[in-house]
Amino acid sequence: MDIALAGASRGWPAMVFRRPARAMKVVSALLVAVLAGSAVPVALAAADAAADTPPETMILNVSTQVLDAIRSDKGIQAGDFERVQKLVNELILPHVDFDKMTRLAVGRAWRGATAEQRSTLTDQFRILLLRTYSGALSKVTDHKVRIRPSRGQDSPNDVIVRTQIVPSQGDAIDLDYRLEKMADGWKIYDLDILGVWLVENYKNEFSEALNQGGIDNLIKVLTEKNRKLASGAKPS
Repeated sequence: MDIALAGASRGWPAMVFRRPARAMKVVSALLVAVLAGSAVPVALAAADAAADTPPETMILNVSTQVLDAIRSDKGIQAGDFERVQKLVNELILPHVDFDKMTRLAVGRAWRGATAEQRSTLTDQFRILLLRTYSGALSKVTDHKVRIRPSRGQDSPNDVIVRTQIVPSQGDAIDLDYRLEKMADGWKIYDLDILGVWLVENYKNEFSEALNQGGIDNLIKVLTEKNRKLASGAKPS
C-alpha cells in the first residue's frame, strides 16, 4: 500500500546523518507532520476519528492530508512557522498522545512532577520538536510511503506500524510508528527512524538536565532552547 509523501530540509540526530541528505529530508518532514502535536483542540473527520479505523489506515490518511495541505499552502513551503503550526493544529493533534510521549521521555522524574510542571514540560517538548523540524516542510518532493508487513508481536491495544519511505531515486528509509488504542482511536506515541526510537533519544538527552537540577532544570533547558530556536540562534 503506497501513498505520495512530502520531502523536506532538516535532519534527524547526528547519529543517523550517514544516510543521504535527500532521504533525511523526507524523514524530517514526517517528524513535523506526525510528532509536533498542539494544545489546541480541533475537529477531526469522522473517518479518521473512528475508534475502529485500523492503525495502518490512520497513518496513511494523515500522511495524505498533510501532503495535500503542504502542496496547497505557499506559506508552509516558504517555511512560515505560523503556517506550519496551523497545519499541525488542524491535522495532527487528534492522532498523537503527546502527554504519554513526554512522560516516557522524562522517565521516572515524571512521577514527582506537579501537574503544572507536567503541563509545561509537554508544551515545551512539543514546541521544541515543532521549531527544530519546521524547516522540513519548506521544500516538497514526491515520495511514497509503503506499509511493511507486521512482525506479529503486537498486542491488541499497542502496535507498531512498520512503514518505508520510498524516494524516486536512492535508498528507501524505514520508519516505524508505535501506537496505542484509545477510546477515540489509535494514538501515536513514538517513532523509530533508522533504528532510533525518538522517545529513547530524547530520554537520554533529558537525563543530563534532570541529573543536574531535576524537573525545573529540564524546563529551563527546554525553554532556553526554544527561545534560541525562535530567535534564529543555534541552541547549545
